[in-house]
Amino acid sequence: MDIIARRRGRRELAHARRELRGLLAAVALFGGFVNLLMLTGPLYMLNVYDRVLGSQSVETLVALSILAGFLFAMLGLLDNARAQVMARAAARLQAALSARVFRAALQGSRIPDVAAIAGRALRDLDATHRLLSAPAFLALHDLPFTPLFLAAIFLFHPLLGAFALASVVMLALFALANHLRLATPLEEAGSAALRADGTAAQMQQEGEMIAGLGMQDAALAHWQDARAQALVLGLAAADTGSRLGATVRALRLFVQSAMLGLGAFLVIRGELGAGAMIAASILLGRALAPVEAITGQWALFARAHEGWGNLALLLGTCPARPAPTALPRPEGHLAVEGLTVLSPGGEVTLRGLSFAAGPGDVVGVIGPSGAGKSALARALTGIWPAAQGAVRLDGATLSQYGEGGGRIGYLPQRVTLFDAGLRDNIARLDPGADSAAVIRAAQMAGAHEMILRLPKGYDTQADVGLSDGQRQRIGLARALYGSPVLLVLDEPDAGLDSDGLRALAMTLRRLREAGTCTMVMTHRPALLQECNLVLVIEEGRRRAFGPRDEVLRKVLANVAAFDTTAPAAAS
Repeated sequence: MDIIARRRGRRELAHARRELRGLLAAVALFGGFVNLLMLTGPLYMLNVYDRVLGSQSVETLVALSILAGFLFAMLGLLDNARAQVMARAAARLQAALSARVFRAALQGSRIPDVAAIAGRALRDLDATHRLLSAPAFLALHDLPFTPLFLAAIFLFHPLLGAFALASVVMLALFALANHLRLATPLEEAGSAALRADGTAAQMQQEGEMIAGLGMQDAALAHWQDARAQALVLGLAAADTGSRLGATVRALRLFVQSAMLGLGAFLVIRGELGAGAMIAASILLGRALAPVEAITGQWALFARAHEGWGNLALLLGTCPARPAPTALPRPEGHLAVEGLTVLSPGGEVTLRGLSFAAGPGDVVGVIGPSGAGKSALARALTGIWPAAQGAVRLDGATLSQYGEGGGRIGYLPQRVTLFDAGLRDNIARLDPGADSAAVIRAAQMAGAHEMILRLPKGYDTQADVGLSDGQRQRIGLARALYGSPVLLVLDEPDAGLDSDGLRALAMTLRRLREAGTCTMVMTHRPALLQECNLVLVIEEGRRRAFGPRDEVLRKVLANVAAFDTTAPAAAS
């Protein structure tokens, strides 16, 4: 399956890369002229030694110097031009893929097989951008011109050409050894760094729990162990790379000097001119430069290659979906038909569940812990797809409506607010949100007065230290934004005080009057007073469904087990 997904993803990436053909053709064209102009130095040196010094002609020296200066200026202009074009090609590729990769990362975060890759997808894209805009990548464009420089050396003397060819082959073999020796250490170091970063992120997320349990020192020690392992592996990879890089540089300097020595030997024997000796050494340095540059920046190539492969797997596993045909806004007729749902770990959480509700219905979903209430909430919002059966709104499956549109509101058990103002959080980060709609949602959630009492009202940043109850009410307002036709509330009373519970009850009444189909997952039978329908789930199966009083009379004993403090009048 991974092989098929990678192939599909590579085809998509190849299509994005083909969009850069014009820019890459310009880079190749500029590179061709740059490498031809690289012959300026050796030719200038050859003519100075063989013509100027022999003829003692100042005029010839001046003319050659002016010509060489002009050609070197052109070399600088073209080299700068191709670097700028390549940087823009890298930026265009990143811009073309960023939205697609971001969406795939969000989708892939819910798929266990690619969740880890999805978590670093944007960093993988950045690694590709860094390589494409780095000078080392231009060395790949220079590499095909190495035979040109070798051929020029052969023209001076076959022995010099053979030595130059042997030198290039030797450095190429060292570059291959660099790849083979560094592949495993770099992979191990990268994996260890990701584990350490994941540990740190998890501990930061659970900072309150760690502080409450007095686990700071233990948590620090645990992270330091993971980080130390990553540092050790990273140092080992860096040491291996630096040793191989230093070896290649030393060999390059040695063979250039050896070329000079071999040329001097041929000059002494009268088989070569002094200018050709110097020119051959310069040409050899130019022929070896791309190999040295690629070898010295091999970690950059390896990281980009790994990232490109990860992106291929992610995009192949999470293919782009074409926009569905626009359907009219549904009225809120919900139908769950034989719904079977698997968790990301592959565990069956719902089995053949069926029920129906309509506009204005408030359905209380009750059951013991682990019964599948949260799984149902995720299935109703499309977070977890149906393995069998379907969830329909006005007869159409959720996928037929596509994303967005404000048709569904969702309040998860754990409310996360984004790094933005409360207005933007309620508006679901919509940059063109209507302030009146934001305020209406907050009023419907009973959060408007609470927000006005904050220092900056709706412009207050979400990180000001809101209480759990305040965050819950902001989350409820966000779920209500856009007047959704289906509202899914998973434990909406969590963290609410008495005022918050009264506001929640009032919100449920308003939703019923507004004709919103509302699903309320709860452990509290007392909250069911605001529901007209009740769904009882046990072990992922429907045990009872129907009018509230009728269902609660049938399962009163079981309901009491959910909350032994609930008064009998709750039924």
